[in-house]
Amino acid sequence: MTFNELMAGPPPTHLPEHAAAHLLGAGSSPTEVAAAHPDFSLAWALLAEAALEAGEPVTAYAYARTGYHRGLDQLRRAGWKGHGPVPWEHGPNRGFLRALHALGVAAATIGEDDEAARCQSFLADTSPTAVSILSGGQLEA
Repeated sequence: MTFNELMAGPPPTHLPEHAAAHLLGAGSSPTEVAAAHPDFSLAWALLAEAALEAGEPVTAYAYARTGYHRGLDQLRRAGWKGHGPVPWEHGPNRGFLRALHALGVAAATIGEDDEAARCQSFLADTSPTAVSILSGGQLEA
């Protein structure tokens, strides 16, 4: 092992594909999927994003917080130690990243500025690509 490898930080965390991922593509609603698979962050993130679009930031905050915490549980099970990259480029990570982003947006909307700043910083630290995509409106469903 070289000095540069020691200084590089933790390796990226890649969540496994969730068993419910295919349900969204098969036409199930995020509500149905979240109810049947409450540990699936992407379903909660989609619900949060829809609530934000509908002008319901408190509802969005609740959905996003659920998806965020479910994602943290999965990250820890995958070996994440509380810091390090969670790359957007790995598809199964996107539910957590989208929930984290939606949590920050909802927090800012309801005036919870400290939480909004924490979410923004956390997202930037874990996935700069996610910041660019989610903040730039480049998101695909």
